[in-house]
Amino acid sequence: MRATIVFQGQILEPDAFERRVLRSAAVLRSVGIGEGDVVAMLMRNSPEAIEVMVATRHLGAQWCPVNWHFKTDEVQFILADSGAKVLIADAALLSALGGLQTGDAKLWTVRGSVPEAAAWEPVRDAMPPLDALPAAPRGAMFYTSGTTGRPKGIVREPMTPAQAEASVAMRRAAYGIESPLRALLTAPWYHSAPNGFALGVVLDGGTLYIEERFDAERTLRLIDEHRLTHAYLVPTMYVRMLALPAPVRARYDLGSMRFVSSTGSPCPPDVKRAMIDWWGPVINECYGASELGYMTLLTSAQALQKPGSAGAPLPGVVLKILEDDGRELPAGTPGLIYIHQPATPDFSYVGNAEARARMEVGGLKTMGDIGYLDDDGFLFIVDRKADMVISGGVNIYPVEIEIALQGMPGVADCAVFGIPDDEFGEALAAAVQPAAGAVLTADAVRAWLSERIAGYKVPRIVSLHAELPREDTGKIFKRKLREPYWAGRARNV
Repeated sequence: MRATIVFQGQILEPDAFERRVLRSAAVLRSVGIGEGDVVAMLMRNSPEAIEVMVATRHLGAQWCPVNWHFKTDEVQFILADSGAKVLIADAALLSALGGLQTGDAKLWTVRGSVPEAAAWEPVRDAMPPLDALPAAPRGAMFYTSGTTGRPKGIVREPMTPAQAEASVAMRRAAYGIESPLRALLTAPWYHSAPNGFALGVVLDGGTLYIEERFDAERTLRLIDEHRLTHAYLVPTMYVRMLALPAPVRARYDLGSMRFVSSTGSPCPPDVKRAMIDWWGPVINECYGASELGYMTLLTSAQALQKPGSAGAPLPGVVLKILEDDGRELPAGTPGLIYIHQPATPDFSYVGNAEARARMEVGGLKTMGDIGYLDDDGFLFIVDRKADMVISGGVNIYPVEIEIALQGMPGVADCAVFGIPDDEFGEALAAAVQPAAGAVLTADAVRAWLSERIAGYKVPRIVSLHAELPREDTGKIFKRKLREPYWAGRARNV
């Protein structure tokens, strides 16, 4: 754990970083955090987030990153559902959450203070460090969207020695981690992929440059000035960098980059081709899920040969395309994508054993994505069986938005679904059927939702319909609502 952290021009050398991790672990242990416990973290990208994550991991506990866009009700649900014993939050984020009830959870703030909570840094700095960290690491408890409209908490089993060894190989393949490295993290660390990227760099003893948020030109400047070698980026970031004026793009030398890892949402082939032309053959894409880990890898060379592919299975991964009845399908025939990733420990969902049981057949698991393998064994994803929308690498489940919208006066029924977006991959649209005599506007619908859910969940497009299309059972026919937006596109996700 000889990592160096660079943040806002300040350098945290390996000895200092290790001491802070050991002190953080000591603080958490002093309030009873141990094997299987949950530490909730409402924190922006920062050194404090990384040190608490590493300390929690090595206590055998689980860190639970909370999306900092969430409103009070959303954060409160995760605290209660996860059973978190501790909440560590950025003071500014906590101050913005009016009326948050933390229950019995111990509350600390970082990077500032609020009247109702103790500041983390003074407590950490005054605590004698542990002599060493226990070697019983667990993973994070990420919350991912579910069929109830509320996110589902992923409870990971402890790693076996074989899984720990396999996970190192998986990180090297998916993130290109190979010493020495100087890596850049600009994506929100609360998502599973950038979280895993940051953890991998730290465990490998690399130098991690942390940015609070992504800025297209600043990213290029950092790569040039510090000769960065690795980065985690998503397709939305590619689009924004490519949109910079040509003279700005030409200003920076990016030749130090060796490996860029991209996940979260499919990268359009033309965007990837433009990035490879610009940055060279360093752009790599993985297909994966918070529950199951990484499944495939697509290198730059493969992307040019197999445009639109999600890649070939990573070493050790079993990937099959199955019919609903469990029958394996031949090459070229779309079906449900099932995988087994030996580097990823098994998991359960908090309080939702039924959802966990539904996704497994014969030891293989599916996230409900539909795809096919070509004759060379490369995966192509064509649709999702579930309604989940991935916008800018963020998972959004429409049911949650529909539940909020159904509480609006004057709304008789509604449907929320994904539509294509050149920058974010997908955007949200809502089709609303007003109640008899009700007068609604798209702006009023968006304003209602903005007060109740995170801003990124508010549909960009709201259309009003006298009647929504329905199946014979009365269920809304979402496919008919989605199809006009996706017409002429090569993909449906």
